[in-house]
Amino acid sequence: MSRYTGSTYRKSRRLGFSILESGKELARRPYAPGQHGNSRAKKLSDYGTQLQEKQKVRFLYGVNEKQFRKTFEEAGKLKGVHGEDFLKLLESRLDNLVYRIGFATTRKGARQLVNHGHITVNGKKVNIPSYRCKPGDVIAVKEQAKEHPAIKQSLETIHNRVEFITYDEAKMAGTYVRYPERSELNADINESLIVEFYNR
Repeated sequence: MSRYTGSTYRKSRRLGFSILESGKELARRPYAPGQHGNSRAKKLSDYGTQLQEKQKVRFLYGVNEKQFRKTFEEAGKLKGVHGEDFLKLLESRLDNLVYRIGFATTRKGARQLVNHGHITVNGKKVNIPSYRCKPGDVIAVKEQAKEHPAIKQSLETIHNRVEFITYDEAKMAGTYVRYPERSELNADINESLIVEFYNR
C-alpha cells in the first residue's frame, strides 16, 4: 500500500484522531465523514481496534505500509520495550525532525523540504525523508534556502519545541540531542495495540 496523499482532515475524522496533532481537524466536526458519520458509530472488534491504532500512527508519521512494517521489525531487535522503541525510530526520521525543529508546519511540508534538497545533516545534503538520524546529528537549512518563505513563516509560528531537540537560531540548525522519552510523545497513541496487531 502506498503512502496516503488524500485529505488529512477527512482521515483524521475517520480515525477520531488528530493527524496534525493540533486538534483543528476535529474541532468543528468530531465525527466520521459521510452522510451518517454522526449517527452510525460501530463498536470495533479487537482486530478493528488494533488496525485503527496502527493506521493512526502510520498516517501521523506519513509512512507507507512497507516502511512501517520494516521499522516495526527493526524496533523488535532493540533491547527496550518494543512499542516504545518503534515510536523512537519513527521520531528519528529526518522528515519528522525537520517538522519538530519547526522548519515546516506539517510533516507533509517537512517531507517536501527534504525531497527538494533544502535540508542538510551534519553539513551534507540529504534528500531522503526516511533517513534515520542519530542523537548528536545536526539538521540545518541549506545556505541557499535560508530565505525560503515557507521556512521563515513556519519558524515565526513555532512557540515551543520538544526537549530532545535544541535549536540554534543564528545558524538555523537543530541538534537531535537524544532519543525521546515516551512521556514526550503523543499520549493518544497506544503502541501496545500495534504490537498486538503484528504479533497476532
